[in-house]
Amino acid sequence: MVEFMSYLNNVECNFCLRVNQLSRNNSVRHFFAVVSKLGDGGYWVLLTILTIWLQGAAAIAPIVQMWLTAAAGVLVYKSLKNSLVRERPYMNHLGIYCGTAPLDRYSFPSGHTLHAASFTTMLIVIEPLLAIVAVPFALLVAVSRVVLGLHYPSDVIVGAAIGISLGSTSFALF
Repeated sequence: MVEFMSYLNNVECNFCLRVNQLSRNNSVRHFFAVVSKLGDGGYWVLLTILTIWLQGAAAIAPIVQMWLTAAAGVLVYKSLKNSLVRERPYMNHLGIYCGTAPLDRYSFPSGHTLHAASFTTMLIVIEPLLAIVAVPFALLVAVSRVVLGLHYPSDVIVGAAIGISLGSTSFALF
C-alpha cells in the first residue's frame, strides 16, 4: 500500500502544485480557510438548526441519525488515516504551501470532504430545499482542501465517496 500511495503522490503532485498556487493570493487563501473552518462543523450545525426551524420536531430524529452517522464517519476516516499514513501534500512537496493548519497529520481520506458529502446527502433527504446551500458549500469544502495544500484530489474523491455511502446507507438501514 505504501508503494501505491507514493505512486498517487507523484501522479497528483503537478495538479496539486497548480491548484495550490491559488492560495498564494491572500484573499483566495482566506476565503478557502474560512470555508474549511466552517466545514469543521459550524456550517452543518447551522443547517441542522435551520432544518428544525423549517420542519419542527419531525426533523429531530433524522438529524440525530445524521450526527450519529457523522460519528461513524470519524471512526472510518481516522482508522483509514492511521493505517494508510499518507502525508499531506505540503509535507511531501516543497512547492506546496500550507494555507491553514490541519486538524491531524495524515491526508487520506479527507475527513472534511467525507463529512460534507455525508451531511449533504442526508440533509437533501431530510429537507430538499437545503440542497441549494448544502451542495455548493460541500463542493467548496472539497476544493478548499486541495487549494490549501492539505489534500490530494484522490483524498477528496475517496472522502466524498465514503461520505455519500455513509449517508445513503444510514438512511437505507434505519
